[in-house]
Amino acid sequence: MVITQQDNGEQTVTGTALLLAAAPANKSCLIDATSVLPALAAVPPSALTGTAAATVVELADPVDPQTVLTRIRTAAAAPGPLVLYVTGQLHLDHRQRLLHLALARTTPSTLRYTALPWHWLTGELALRRPDTTTMVLDLVADGDAWGQVRGGGFGVGPGVRLFGRVSPPPPRRSTAVPGYLKTYASIWRNGHRPPLAHLHAQAAGEAGPGDAVFLAVDGGGRGSVPVAPPSPVPVPRQEAAPVVEARPDADPHPAILAAAQSGRHGEAAAIAAMWESTALRTHGAGSPEALHWLEVRADLARLAQDPGRSCELWMAAASARLARGQAVDTEDVEAAVDRAHHQWEQLGDPAQARALAASLTRLRRAVPGRRPGALEAIGRRISALEHVPATP
Repeated sequence: MVITQQDNGEQTVTGTALLLAAAPANKSCLIDATSVLPALAAVPPSALTGTAAATVVELADPVDPQTVLTRIRTAAAAPGPLVLYVTGQLHLDHRQRLLHLALARTTPSTLRYTALPWHWLTGELALRRPDTTTMVLDLVADGDAWGQVRGGGFGVGPGVRLFGRVSPPPPRRSTAVPGYLKTYASIWRNGHRPPLAHLHAQAAGEAGPGDAVFLAVDGGGRGSVPVAPPSPVPVPRQEAAPVVEARPDADPHPAILAAAQSGRHGEAAAIAAMWESTALRTHGAGSPEALHWLEVRADLARLAQDPGRSCELWMAAASARLARGQAVDTEDVEAAVDRAHHQWEQLGDPAQARALAASLTRLRRAVPGRRPGALEAIGRRISALEHVPATP
């Protein structure tokens, strides 16, 4: 659902609010995520974005992580302020030790294929201009994810304002409710428009539970700093993550590689995306500098054992090089397509492989590469995938 509110023409900046409420539609459900949507839908769109003109996009119990990523990417491409309201539950992928946001079809055994990797979301937001993005979260974490959140292994990256609550798993056979976000909606429906820091403090004081982690990090200036509640509230706060500034005289590659090798793949991807954003602003889309960071992100996805994301990024790099006039037999173009092809071959999820097959086939027709039979190999795998049942 998309709602657009315009004023009488006096306001030229349109804000975007994306409401994402998701939880498994099975016994793995920990939170009644969509119960907050009617309350938020009753709020004027301008309250959700803090702008006089607003566009609201609602995603209720989506089932496909690629579809969610596309909607996030579209919202992130909007030039005005962006506010994301996310309610749902976090799970930890035991193989990669990465946090995921569960979707409607997520089960413990299908987490890596049916949930949204958290670093996908933060990677898209890192491409936006700093201090134009806000996230408001009301999340529940399962037992393993809760340990990582409590240990400080959760965030949204530099340059993003953050307010929210992450709660531990509810008692067995019970379901949590997004009371933190419902407090926001209740205040807005009464006509009040306090700053988000004030809303956060009141919601934190009312919503509980006492052992929840409440997050308050505000952007501004050169980094992110914790927001002090405007009135005394017993709220444990997470300190802002260290910011690696995109300075021309700094080499971020060692820090990125160290983060990836330590298993902090989301952090590595966020730093690289920040540098890519700087390259885009400074040198423009398709520039060698921007292409470099796009390819760094593609390789980081490989290191994170996320072949689908790596394939997408390598295909984007190849397409960008072709768009700027590089020949199909240029070494960099061939290498990007070869790497996209290799990552596609590593995909274990038939549905994801099918979804990427058409784009990869188009690239292979344009860039056949130096190994004979590459295009035919794609065709053979596509034929084999037709006989593989979709993941339930």
